[in-house]
Amino acid sequence: MDHKIKYNYKNLENEIALILEAKVSEDWRCNIWHVRGSERDLIIDTGLGLWPITKDIFQISERPVIALCTHSHHDHAGGLSQFETKAGHPAEKNIFANPTRQSTVANLIKPEHLIEKPYEAFDIEKWCMNPAPITNLVQEGDVIDLGNRYLKVLHFPGHSPGSIGLWEEKTGIMFTGDTLYDGVLYDHLYHSVPEIFKESLFRLREFPIDRIHAGHGSSFGKEKMNIIIDEYMSGKRSMLCPSQG
Repeated sequence: MDHKIKYNYKNLENEIALILEAKVSEDWRCNIWHVRGSERDLIIDTGLGLWPITKDIFQISERPVIALCTHSHHDHAGGLSQFETKAGHPAEKNIFANPTRQSTVANLIKPEHLIEKPYEAFDIEKWCMNPAPITNLVQEGDVIDLGNRYLKVLHFPGHSPGSIGLWEEKTGIMFTGDTLYDGVLYDHLYHSVPEIFKESLFRLREFPIDRIHAGHGSSFGKEKMNIIIDEYMSGKRSMLCPSQG
């Protein structure tokens, strides 16, 4: 199979591109963000990684590439092993290095979440992402330097212990991973802590955000962010709410 048709690449404003796994269902695939800098580029989250992604990235960019995962769940970190420079939070370094289906919550993915298998005998219900030992541990306050732009690492635990966001003050852009997106927020996983999750959501309100590029779904502004947070606090967007099953 030609790997080039397995990813859709869309250029956005501010030298940012959205990469989507074309053969993963829309309700399961994560957003892979490509942030271009003058000296190096940043990939935020790597998808399932069932097809080669680095070939396309390095064809697009002649600069060195840092791959950073907002957390270690399979849909965000499955492709991390393909990259040389791998960044993540210390709280989940052992999961990145020694992943299991349980620790990466890959036991949630079902055959219907794949539009096409990477090869005929592939069994998604037995699959686990490849080990991806972190080369660059990042935590609260660290800065990702791309040459002409700087993104600050923010620790947003709750969805998972090592969930992080990235804040670019110059543009007002926040990358939130699974801490916030326009949907029902996953606060029911084995290492999710809803009360800590709420603290991270409250913290988001403190930033003069212009645009949120989330881990799933469409991007949105501060007004929509506040609506999502309010609805989560009321139980409407919580997986733990009985009305959400």
